[in-house]
Amino acid sequence: MSVIEFEPVNRQSTAEMIADRLREAIMRGTLEPGDQLGEADLAARFEVSRGPVREAMQRLVSEGLLHSIRNRGIFVIDLTVDDVVDIYRARTAIESGALELILDGRRDHTHEALGPSIAEMTTHAATGDAAGVSDADQAFHEALVDSAGSPRLVRAARTLLIETRMCLGALQTTYPELGEQVREHVELREAIGSGPAERARTLLAEHMADAVSRLRGRVSEPSTPV
Repeated sequence: MSVIEFEPVNRQSTAEMIADRLREAIMRGTLEPGDQLGEADLAARFEVSRGPVREAMQRLVSEGLLHSIRNRGIFVIDLTVDDVVDIYRARTAIESGALELILDGRRDHTHEALGPSIAEMTTHAATGDAAGVSDADQAFHEALVDSAGSPRLVRAARTLLIETRMCLGALQTTYPELGEQVREHVELREAIGSGPAERARTLLAEHMADAVSRLRGRVSEPSTPV
C-alpha cells in the first residue's frame, strides 16, 4: 500500500468520517487500485480503535470501492475498460432520471445550483488547472443529481462519481482543451435552465457517450493504466 499521510481524526469521530477520508483517498488516487488496506495500520494513522475502521471499510466494501478476498484481506478495486463503460451506463441512467425530475418543475432551481461549479470550472480552466476543473466537473454532476430532490438517486450517484475519478486517475481529464470541457457544461446548464427539454436530454446523453469514447481511447493507450 502506498505511504499515506492521514491527519488524526477526533476520538469522537464516527466510522462515517473515516469512510469519507478513505473515499477521498481512493478518488484522489492516494489509495491506488489494488492497494491493500490494513485495519491496524489505518487505526494507528487515524488514532482510533479498530472498530470504527473496520466499520468504515465494510461500508466501502458494500459500496463497491473495496473488495474482500478470503484469507488475504481488503483491497481497493481495480477498474477495467469494461468497468468504464458500465460506470457511465449506470451514470447515464441515474442522471437521465434526475434530469426528468428536474424538467418537471425544478429547472430554475437546478440552473442556479449548477452556477457555482461552472464558475469554478471556468476559473481553473483559465489557469490550466486540470485537477481543479475535474473537481468542479464532479461538483456539477453532484449538483445535477442533488437538484432532482431524490435521496436515492443521490446515494446511487455518489459511488459512481468516485469510480469516474478512479477511471481518470493521473489523467485528471480526457479533454485536449479545458475550455471545451467548460463549454459542454455551460451548454448543458443553459439547456436545463431554459432550453427545449429534448435538447437538455440530448446534450446529457451525448456528454456521457463522449466521455466513454474519450476514456476508452485513453485507457487503450499502452502507457496509460486503467
